[in-house]
Parts: sequence; structure tokens; C-alpha cells
Amino acid sequence: MYNLVMKDVRLAIHPFFFLFPFLMGALMLIPNWIYFIVLLYFCWITIPNLFNQFKAQNDLMFTSVMPVAKRDMVKARVLVIVGLELLHLVTAAIFGFISMILYPDTNYLFFPPNMGFWGLNLVMLAIFNLIFIPLFYKTAYKFGWALFAAVTAAMLFAGISQWLGIQNAVVNDIFYGTDAQQVKLQTFILIAGILIFVALSIIAYRLAVKRFRRVEI
Repeated sequence: MYNLVMKDVRLAIHPFFFLFPFLMGALMLIPNWIYFIVLLYFCWITIPNLFNQFKAQNDLMFTSVMPVAKRDMVKARVLVIVGLELLHLVTAAIFGFISMILYPDTNYLFFPPNMGFWGLNLVMLAIFNLIFIPLFYKTAYKFGWALFAAVTAAMLFAGISQWLGIQNAVVNDIFYGTDAQQVKLQTFILIAGILIFVALSIIAYRLAVKRFRRVEI
């Protein structure tokens, strides 16, 4: 498994995409910005470049001649995607923490980068994975429609969540509050986000394996 993951990393991930999370994470330092966009850049830029590179390198044919099971091919790819997602998220969270220190008195219109917000980001990425990974493995080659559907779903989740945060008094109180009760709820949302991210990513992997087994290479 390690060798398959490293094959994907060396074949398709340009070193820039390990620096990219830090460049995008720095956008968290913009006061009162729409911080959902920081993680959406992963969906908009990293994933299409990554899978376009796999396609250009004819990775499917190359990997298929290796003595590895289809299940392991999918697992390695999912681990690469999830690893990059977590790199983006952790980097953005660090910059978000710095932002809250730099601007402690900001009157946020959009979600502040607190624990509840990162829980929502994990759910957004989980939705992206659940749609993109199984759809891609219907062919294991064409990724355009899968990417479009997954990005659309992720953006809809982000947009609806942010709209509720502004318009709904209960949601606003939970995500914008700084009292002990609100912080406790934000912590629960973060934990729930982690569990949802893990669960949906595993489901996405299993669905992808089932579909990839039907693909003739």
C-alpha cells in the first residue's frame, strides 16, 4: 500500500501542491472573508490538476499491469485524496487560529474560523468525496462529470450553511457565539464533522471498489 501511495504522489502530485495549502491557508488572514472558499480551492484547483496528471501519465494502464488488486488501487488513491484534504484543512485551521488572535474584535458577517466552522468544512469535504470518488470509478478514467457534480454539491452545502448562519438566529448563535455554551456546541460540531468525514470517505471508498471491479481495463 505504501508503494502505491508513493507511486501516486511521485507520478501526479507536483511539489507545488504541497505548498499550495499554505498559500491558500494564508487567505484565512483576510479579516471577515468567506472562509469556505479556502477549502473549496482544493476542489477547484488541486483535484482537477491531480486527476488530469493521472490521465496524462496513463496511470490506469500503468497500475493495471502491476501485481496489485483493484481494491488496493482505489485505497491508495483515496488515501492520497484524503491526505491532501487534511493537509489543506489543518493548514487553514492554523492560519484561522492566527487570524482570530490578530483580529479579536472582528464583527463577523460570515462564519468565523472556530471549531464549529471546521466541522462544517469536514462535512463539505465528506460530501465531495462521497460523490466524486464513486462517480470517477465508474470509468476510472473520465473525471469531468464526477468533479462537476461533487464541486456543485460541496458549494451548495457551503452556500446553504452560510446562508443559515446569517439568516437563522439559532444557527447564528451557535456558530458566532463565544460563550462557554456556544464553544461547547462548536466542539461537538467539530467532533461530528470528523466522524462524518471518516464515515462518508469509507463509504465512498467501498462504493468505488464495487464500481471499479466492473471496469474493463
